[in-house]
Amino acid sequence: MPLYQIHRLKEAPRLQFRWAPHTPGITIVKLKDYEPGPAIEAASPYALWLAVRETEQAIAVGDLIEHDGGQLRIFKYIGFEEAQWYVPEPVPRATEVPVEVT
Repeated sequence: MPLYQIHRLKEAPRLQFRWAPHTPGITIVKLKDYEPGPAIEAASPYALWLAVRETEQAIAVGDLIEHDGGQLRIFKYIGFEEAQWYVPEPVPRATEVPVEVT
């Protein structure tokens, strides 16, 4: 069975997430907004949700699950949707422009 790592959304970002409108497509998430949780084996994301929903480890809206293959899913009011870690764009290096001396 696949292993799923749960990432818990911190409380301050959770409040923002709860009131944000639903947007379709991939959700970009920041690592700093999450705390690592337990790793649990389950057949699918929904099997995991069913297994832990009445325990202290229940998955809440905004929490992430990471499949052992690296695929992220975020739990929203409508179910699990695809997510991706935020990766900042590299800062472009300044290119040297030759200066002509006259």
